[in-house]
Amino acid sequence: MLHVKGRVLVGPEDVRDELWVVGGRVTYRRPAAGDVLTVRGWALPGLVDAHCHVGLDAHGPVAPDVAEKQALTDRDAGTLLLRDAGSPSDTRWIDDREDLPKIIRAGRHIARTRRYIRNYAHEIEPDDLVAYVAREARRGDGWVKLVGDWIDRDAGDLTACWPRGAVEAAIAEAHRLGARVTAHCFAEDSLRDLVEAGIDCVEHATGLTEDTIPLFASRGVAIVPTLVNIATFPQLADGGEAKFPRWSAHMRRLHARRYDTVRAAYDAGVPVYAGTDAGGALAHGLIAREVAELTKAGIPAVEALSSAVWRARAWLGRPGLVEGAPADLVVYADDPRADVRVLAAPSAVVVNGRVVG
Repeated sequence: MLHVKGRVLVGPEDVRDELWVVGGRVTYRRPAAGDVLTVRGWALPGLVDAHCHVGLDAHGPVAPDVAEKQALTDRDAGTLLLRDAGSPSDTRWIDDREDLPKIIRAGRHIARTRRYIRNYAHEIEPDDLVAYVAREARRGDGWVKLVGDWIDRDAGDLTACWPRGAVEAAIAEAHRLGARVTAHCFAEDSLRDLVEAGIDCVEHATGLTEDTIPLFASRGVAIVPTLVNIATFPQLADGGEAKFPRWSAHMRRLHARRYDTVRAAYDAGVPVYAGTDAGGALAHGLIAREVAELTKAGIPAVEALSSAVWRARAWLGRPGLVEGAPADLVVYADDPRADVRVLAAPSAVVVNGRVVG
């Protein structure tokens, strides 16, 4: 048995003195006597990375041992629930591991032909979009991932990838099959069509403007800003300057207003969740940095924390530290509500009731 004693943050304001873990599950009822390991500190439900990629690196799919290291890196950072926002690798074997984070998969990215990173996505044309969305809806865990915009080499800039009618039909099919749809979007052009077509979430969403933010808010469309990834835009722009100067200038503008964009969306009531985009060019285990970035954008500390803990779990339909839930939790020496930088230094990580880090 495990006894967690100190301050258990069941919710931002629901604070209890202790919990017990029996048979790998949370209980607030003191069990019968037995061997007990006690952990002390401030306990949170396992953190959530709402946008990462296990089984993927900058070049495409990776071997299982590399995917395992990615998952372990997230776990040791206290990130115990991952929404995998697109991967070409089969990572179902992770579900059989009691010591690794739980994953909610979106299947493989679906992109327009030659309009995304090589080896990442199904690259198709609009006539095939509905069929591929149906395929990935059946393969995933309730999510499908589209690539909504990418650089158009003829235009020399970011442009929308899909006609309005194609995304309307594709999103309707995903919803019919019980899956939600999200899309990678950096620029402005694709956002209105995607939202009006019924999309559930947009990744990055750097192209939000005063015209589209109210639309997102009124439809309840969530965003996952991935600010630790957006920080790389200047470097990307420098690399593409000679060949695509319009694209480079556009990326720099999106980067320059990133914090204002996120704060304006939050102030308007757009649901904001924490995600890192780990697994492409970025390392895993960066959720503490992402939450800190959200506070830099002006989101209050407790709300930024909740975007990676309580609200995130509710959004993804996974329990926190409630009676009978799997005992996935992280313990800290200090109160992370007072200073989110505490998230970078967990003192204990518990997965399925076992102390693993």
